[in-house]
Amino acid sequence: MYRIAIAGASTLVGRELKEALSESSLATASVLLLDQEEVQGQLDQVGDEITFVHAIEVDSFERMDFTFFCGAESLTRKHWREALRAGSTVLDMSGALDQEAGVLVRAPWLGSESAAVDLFTPAIAPAHPAAVALALLLERVQQTAPVRFAAATALAPASEFGRAAMDELHQQTVNLLSFQGLPRESFDAQIAYNLLSGLGENAAVSLSTVESRIRRHYDALSAGRWPVLALQVVQAPVFHGYTFSIAVELERSVEIAALEEALSGEHVDIVLEDTDSPSNLAATGQNDVLVRLRPEKSGRNPNETSRLWLWAASDNLRLNAQNAVECALDLRRIRPQGTVQ
Repeated sequence: MYRIAIAGASTLVGRELKEALSESSLATASVLLLDQEEVQGQLDQVGDEITFVHAIEVDSFERMDFTFFCGAESLTRKHWREALRAGSTVLDMSGALDQEAGVLVRAPWLGSESAAVDLFTPAIAPAHPAAVALALLLERVQQTAPVRFAAATALAPASEFGRAAMDELHQQTVNLLSFQGLPRESFDAQIAYNLLSGLGENAAVSLSTVESRIRRHYDALSAGRWPVLALQVVQAPVFHGYTFSIAVELERSVEIAALEEALSGEHVDIVLEDTDSPSNLAATGQNDVLVRLRPEKSGRNPNETSRLWLWAASDNLRLNAQNAVECALDLRRIRPQGTVQ
């Protein structure tokens, strides 16, 4: 029986992680829910078991095999070394530790990774879900021919920034329809019914920070094996789910059927009909990345192309939680088993 702590259990990411754990082979683990003092005592549920959220204490991480940090970056930075000293394996889903020395960015769904985990690895940063989705698709496209150029526009949902950002989008929508002033604490800009490549000067959240994190994680997972990616992140007026517009140019023409075959497979659901276009709504609750291939047909053979568009969508919270659980499952092999007599 494994013992798992979830620090930031009341956040959107924490709630999704609890569900993902209950559906995995770690469902029988003993789970301790931790968070800030203001939510201490809050009634919660892990699988079929009713439990409470506890405040983080000095000894909260004792005897924990895995500690997932799902809350604010400040919470992670304050407590992650305490978890390490207690002997727990740290998995950071907050984005606080990916630039710390020795911390590895990982996504076990991908065929190749930049570095192996050992007992001296201080912590694991499960890769950002947008980086995982982009890497999955471009890795598979490159199986058909070398990629000359790749560029992506990622449309970020409000849930990227947590519950407060989602509440602000909701309230902005309501207020606009009733001709009232707009709350701007999170975005310092109107995001309802709007698309933005940058937020207000006093915004509590940052698109550039998210964009930089996706770039870092994609590069860390790639380790030079996949194409350099030109990336832009745009704030979309949606609550959940990333969508992606991806342009790819190959070194040579390949059959469209070969591209479709390469994209298909585990964790990717290729959509063949225009009427079933991938969307953030269609991706909600799905474990797979949804993708539609749109080739730029040129040359004499209409069944071949060297240029293509990918329109894709994924549930950011679900993919984030699934990747973190896969990281934990992958790490079980280095956890001590039994007792030395």
